[in-house]
Amino acid sequence: GPRCGIGELKLPARQPGSSIMPGKVNPVIAEVLNQVCYQVIGNDLTITLAVENGQFELNVMEPVLAYNLFNNLCYLKNGVNTFVDKLLVDLEVDREQCEYWLNRSVGIVTALLPHLGYETASALAKEAYTSGRAIRDIILEKGLLTEEEINHILSPKEMTRPGIAGANLLKQKGN
Repeated sequence: GPRCGIGELKLPARQPGSSIMPGKVNPVIAEVLNQVCYQVIGNDLTITLAVENGQFELNVMEPVLAYNLFNNLCYLKNGVNTFVDKLLVDLEVDREQCEYWLNRSVGIVTALLPHLGYETASALAKEAYTSGRAIRDIILEKGLLTEEEINHILSPKEMTRPGIAGANLLKQKGN
């Protein structure tokens, strides 16, 4: 429904909402691409079986092989173009919702391991999980890191780069 799931994306409405759930935006374009992929997978099985039937460098199954291969290429081209034009172009990210989930994640404690050590990070994760509080708030309350350090280490950009999030902070501290 409109407020179920994690709600990090706002899909463009491409058809009327659900008949049993007014206001819901159905992911019809993503479902179209799924259906295209299922058709391609089915055709791929036909291609595989046709290839296996070749004898003495001859293959009487070339017509069905070529037909399904050509159709797969057309299906994929049209499916991806539809996905891009009808979904991706107008897809919106709900930044507030993403930030909410990021700050509520207990998994972000992994980025703090090099800065706080395993025991402290483990205790933080347990406290955040049992209390329902954000790890960021607990760290600030305990004075383990400054807000600037937390913001740097836990920034999505730092956490999605290869290596240690906030590695330059470790260098500055001499670790």
